[in-house]
Amino acid sequence: MTFKILVAATAASLFALSAHAQDRTEIEFWHAMGGALGERVDQFAIDFNALQDRFTVVPVYQGNYTETMTAAIAGFRAGTQPHIVQVFEVGTATMMAAAGNGAIYPVHQLMEDTGVAFDEASYLPAVISYYSDTDGNLLSLPFNSSTPVMWYNRTLFEENNLEVPATWDEVVNVSRVLRDAGVASPFGMGWQSWTQIENFSAWHDLPIGTLENGFGGTATELTINNPGVVGHIQRLADMAEEGLFTYGGRRGDSAPMFVNGDTAMWINSSAYYGDFANDITEFEFGIAQLPLDTSLRDTPQNSIIGGATLWVLQGHDAAEYEGVAAFLAFLSTAEQQANWAEGTGYVPITTAAYDLMTERGFFDANPGTDTAIIQLSLNQPTANSRGLRFGNFVQIRDIINEELEAVWSGQKTAEEAMNAAVARGNVELRRFEAAN
Repeated sequence: MTFKILVAATAASLFALSAHAQDRTEIEFWHAMGGALGERVDQFAIDFNALQDRFTVVPVYQGNYTETMTAAIAGFRAGTQPHIVQVFEVGTATMMAAAGNGAIYPVHQLMEDTGVAFDEASYLPAVISYYSDTDGNLLSLPFNSSTPVMWYNRTLFEENNLEVPATWDEVVNVSRVLRDAGVASPFGMGWQSWTQIENFSAWHDLPIGTLENGFGGTATELTINNPGVVGHIQRLADMAEEGLFTYGGRRGDSAPMFVNGDTAMWINSSAYYGDFANDITEFEFGIAQLPLDTSLRDTPQNSIIGGATLWVLQGHDAAEYEGVAAFLAFLSTAEQQANWAEGTGYVPITTAAYDLMTERGFFDANPGTDTAIIQLSLNQPTANSRGLRFGNFVQIRDIINEELEAVWSGQKTAEEAMNAAVARGNVELRRFEAAN
């Protein structure tokens, strides 16, 4: 079944639900999208609820990603779990462990049990592989997927006759020119573990951990103290000392520095497109691929995704899961995914959505917005660039953040910090292994 036929069949099945009007069954959907993104999530529910009259999806904002996952786990233990919960990518191993304990209803099984048409082959390989088990069965539904890109101030670059840097050596050189031109902090980044360690490693085909970055089992150990990563972190530390880079926080805290023009190059999620399109009015911005360290590779491998997926929790009546399956199918339709990607900068998760965006002329009208898709699809992912699946990785990222902050403040060298991050992180991996 082609995806277009699948979409038509899904839409027909949704409308068929309306033919049997009855009291609506509520489907609770916990998510981590605030602000404008939260409004878009609400609109998904409004549109689905208007399409049929058997089910009402109720979106509930639960805080940031960590808070939402923690709330769902606590809810399951208390018997108050939602039907659907949005969990960020680094929570995958934790949720998979929960699946082994009977807490999770795998998406592939849900669709089969409810008889909802569903074709996993319709999803982009770089997206779906992250969330599938070792047999290729989809465990959670990809929802908001992104990858880091380099945002740059096109106006400043043109005023200073600068080319967009393709390598890290060029990033340093361009930063010096921009600093001398009066730019307060030429380079910046957010989500530093994701962008500067996890994706830097995948981009250069370096292992993040043993056992295929954890895909091969829970006995994995971190390897982010390798010379490639250490050298990169030390380069950033040297840039900070030279006044070329200012650390602005662990998540997206430094985004205002790019919006107000204090930072001219900023590496973070492609999903900032919607915000930047609305908020940046004083200059033109552009989107470029991640820089390459040519001492490690001549060409990039591929970047890896971030964002989150939708997990279905056990413990509800069978009839309610019919609504859950119908809602997930609705979210996967080309129209919904294309609208979502165009408005946010998230990657369209299906080939049909990408094709629809192309047909609409979105990428031609908005140059650079296909950068994330290009990066994810550059090459067939390797064991080093497929992604990562480490238990307790929420806690490990906190450890990495602490160690990197010690580097930026001058308290540790890059080598000292990465060795400490590996030692401390491996303790968390052994704790997860023992519990699962």
